[in-house]
Amino acid sequence: MLTIRSADDCRFDLVSLGEVMLRLDPGEGRVRTARTFRAWEGGGEYNVARGLRRCFGLRTALVSAFADNEVGRLLEDLILTGGVDTSFVTWVPYDGIGRSVRNGLNFTERGFGVRGAVGTSDRGHTAASQLRPDDVDWEHLFGTLGVRWLHTGGIYAALSEGTPETIEAAMTAARRHGTLISYDLNYRPSLWKAVGGQARAQEVNRRLARYVDVMIGNEEDFTASLGFEVPDTDESLAELEVANFQRMIEAVGKEYDNFRVVATTLRTVRSATVNDWGAIAWSAGSGFVQATHRPGLEILDRVGGGDSFASGLIYRLLTGGDLASAVEYGAAHGALAMTTPGDTSMASLKEVEALVRGAGARVQR
Repeated sequence: MLTIRSADDCRFDLVSLGEVMLRLDPGEGRVRTARTFRAWEGGGEYNVARGLRRCFGLRTALVSAFADNEVGRLLEDLILTGGVDTSFVTWVPYDGIGRSVRNGLNFTERGFGVRGAVGTSDRGHTAASQLRPDDVDWEHLFGTLGVRWLHTGGIYAALSEGTPETIEAAMTAARRHGTLISYDLNYRPSLWKAVGGQARAQEVNRRLARYVDVMIGNEEDFTASLGFEVPDTDESLAELEVANFQRMIEAVGKEYDNFRVVATTLRTVRSATVNDWGAIAWSAGSGFVQATHRPGLEILDRVGGGDSFASGLIYRLLTGGDLASAVEYGAAHGALAMTTPGDTSMASLKEVEALVRGAGARVQR
């Protein structure tokens, strides 16, 4: 299904390209009335690298940039705690107040019951959004050191006019050296709003999709980012999600024959704290495979569930698993990640494998 570089020939199993923000979390309260915040690090692309390192024990690194100030060093400390290599982080001199460069902040409240989660990003003019293609020695990273898998996505692509060029430079070098490429479409209307909206999102993502081996995204992502529409049907909601994905892949496959795997989570929001949760994936060799469906999944913090799905999926593919087991690992890891606060996973491989086998939530002593 996938031709993967040998681990013996590569310094890294996976490298993520993207921005990491400081998440300020008011806990059970609201951002608008908070007096204290808990600090986490998080970013759609980075979360995958951290999950692969901390839960699954693989060797991962981050390509990004920070303004060199105390907030940047706090982010570095959090990333190092997660075990992700920071050798390819570019440090940009800080001007004192952030006129030209700064580090991104993300105020996120978790929601509860009928009150949905709310995120407020403060990430304009960040160092990562200004990272240029020639700021990174891609040949050294992918050629000399060696990388088995590159992961990036539509969040980073939306941050500035220049980030798509940086992504394309990374993808070109990765492809030249046989590194597999995954991309999470992760469409965020707020990020594209000031740089051309949905039309610009489709222009950028359709260009970058030509380099991708493993494409990740839900129905909205494929529609908004790649322009694929799915007609309405009479199926029930759960059946509709699966049927729509299958029809989407049939349409996508006609245009993007470079996609070796396409995968998505299936989420029905009953309330902020109860979701139906599952996943489905496709490859030419396996056809469609579906993870165990988990209706009524109780959630503490939904942020990062999709990224944890991606890291579980990638882990099994990197370690020789078939697509059916990969989608199970991804769905289980995503489910566990949403039971703890913060953007990143606190799960262990033992817990993921137990959930894949059908273990329950009985106390362990």
